Amino acid sequence: MKSVIYCVAFLIGIVPAFANADVLSVDEALNLTQNACSGIEDNLDDLKKMAGINTAVTGVGTGLGAGATIVGIKKAKIDKELNAVRLDKLRAAIEAKGEQQEPIQSESSINAFENQMRSYIPYDLEEEEDGTETVQPVDPEQEKLEKQSKKLGNWRTGLLGGATATGVAGAIIAGNNKTDQSLRDQIEQCINAIAALKKAYTAAKMADDATFNAKEVIKACEQYKYIDLAKIDKRATGAMASSIVTAAAGATGTTVSALANSDKVRKDDTEAGQKKEKNLNTAANVLAGGTTVASAVATIFNASQISAIKQVLKVAEECSATF
Repeated sequence: MKSVIYCVAFLIGIVPAFANADVLSVDEALNLTQNACSGIEDNLDDLKKMAGINTAVTGVGTGLGAGATIVGIKKAKIDKELNAVRLDKLRAAIEAKGEQQEPIQSESSINAFENQMRSYIPYDLEEEEDGTETVQPVDPEQEKLEKQSKKLGNWRTGLLGGATATGVAGAIIAGNNKTDQSLRDQIEQCINAIAALKKAYTAAKMADDATFNAKEVIKACEQYKYIDLAKIDKRATGAMASSIVTAAAGATGTTVSALANSDKVRKDDTEAGQKKEKNLNTAANVLAGGTTVASAVATIFNASQISAIKQVLKVAEECSATF
């Protein structure tokens, strides 16, 4: 009978010992948790700062693209007025030659009208009886509109060039502003350390050891299990892709705008030349609009990345505050 009692007593003592053989003390588990979880907020704060910088960069790009679009629309209006002045001048010249013309009502009739006028008199030049050419006085209104159109074209080109630069910068920043393996490993180590602390805390409670209450640390740091770092990286990828589109559209728009505003294109008064200038200006305006939209999308991705980072940063700050 005594041997049975001794055996039961032995088992009562040895079973808890085996059960807790791999359980750390609360103090040991706390030190492990503090070492594993500290510093995560610093890495996240760096990501947030870079996302904020990129939001500002792409925001500037959006403003530049919008400015280029507005300037391009204004230039189109000026060019329309300029074309009307040119037609009036051609009409007056024909009337001075005593020619009668049908009313100009369509683009085709305008082209026919201009072509016929060029058969009478070179633009801004008049041939004397002795064969010499004299430059005619430039119409003040036409000269004013020409300068305005040229100036607006240069502005549009410059604004598109600036938007292109922000697109390139935005793509580089976004491409590098992702969670790296070291941060992911640290968060995983923190989660494992919290699991060990939770186990130690449970064992201490069973042993009626109330010397330390780890409940607050466990509650705050255990939230790491529910975060999604992929959201941060996906939004960085979206911002990078949108910035690449911004840079591509902006670069193409800059080239097209510069070509449309070159003297070679502007001074080509043939029907084909005028059509080319109009098409180039239209294309430049469309590309300016596309640049604006792409940059705006990149800005949205950057702003949403900041939001995703803040969610993880909140967990990191609340966890560190419990130590």
